[in-house]
Parts: sequence; C-alpha cells; structure tokens
Amino acid sequence: MAKKKQSAAAGGTPATVALTAAGTAYTLHAYAHDPAAASYGEEAAEALGVTPDRVFKTLVADVDGTLTVAVVPVAGSLDLKALASAVGGKRATMADPAAAERTTGYVRGGISPLGQRKKLRTVLDASASSHPTICISAGRRGLEVELAPADLATLTAAVLAPIGRA
Repeated sequence: MAKKKQSAAAGGTPATVALTAAGTAYTLHAYAHDPAAASYGEEAAEALGVTPDRVFKTLVADVDGTLTVAVVPVAGSLDLKALASAVGGKRATMADPAAAERTTGYVRGGISPLGQRKKLRTVLDASASSHPTICISAGRRGLEVELAPADLATLTAAVLAPIGRA
C-alpha cells in the first residue's frame, strides 16, 4: 500500500486527511455509488471485487447513553449485547441516524471510524485481525480506504472484540 497525500481542500475527506497526517499506509478505492443500492457495504464489496468479510461497515450505537462506534463486516450484523459488553456497558441500541451524522460529521452510508468531528470510543470486530487489510468507508459514499486492521485499531484506539454476527 502506498501513502497518499490528501488535504480537505484537494478533495480529501477528514478520514484520508487523518490517515495522511498519521503517516499511515493506505489505498484509496473510488467507485460509482448507486443511490438505489440496498446495502452500501455490499455495493462496495462488489464494486471493489473484495469478499464481503473484508469490507467493514461503521455503525453508531448508543451504549448506556454514550455514542459508540462499531466496525463490523458488511457480510453480517452487529451484536448489540456483545458491543455493550465490550465497552463495559449494560445496554446498547442503534443511535438515531441524525445524531450519528451530527456527531461524526459524516452522512449515513459514508460514516468512517476515522476523522470524526467528535472522536467516539470504537470497537472493531475481532474478525478484522484475520485479514492483512480491510476496507472501510473513507468518509463519502463511493469511497473506501484499505488499510491494515492494526493501523485502524491504533488510530481509533479501538477495542477488538467479537461484536459481529454472521
């Protein structure tokens, strides 16, 4: 993977700017997003020719009143009980989409765990570590970033836990 130079002014997103500032190696993948797509993540996997277990979606949940980011494979779903447990909470529910957008600074379908307006605690599904690289949203629909899961975990201070459900 090559390091990319991005700036917000040059069309970079907050996610790519954060990666560049950290000196993290990544590959940017752009594809034509179809607004009628049923699943943004599955659309990305198909467009990139990557198996859905390597493409991860970013979900925002409310754990005991605190917004928390969950990063799970698009091939499955989020186990809310496992997410709550991973951060020492009792109960998790999906966050209100408007609150997720407002807090992260991204639109639904383009929320990235990187470069968020307000840094939220993050949990990365443990399955990510079984891949040399994974793809996540680069902060815009139709734009994915591929990077090492360890780099994502470091940059987001993520907890690794089995929070995905097949």
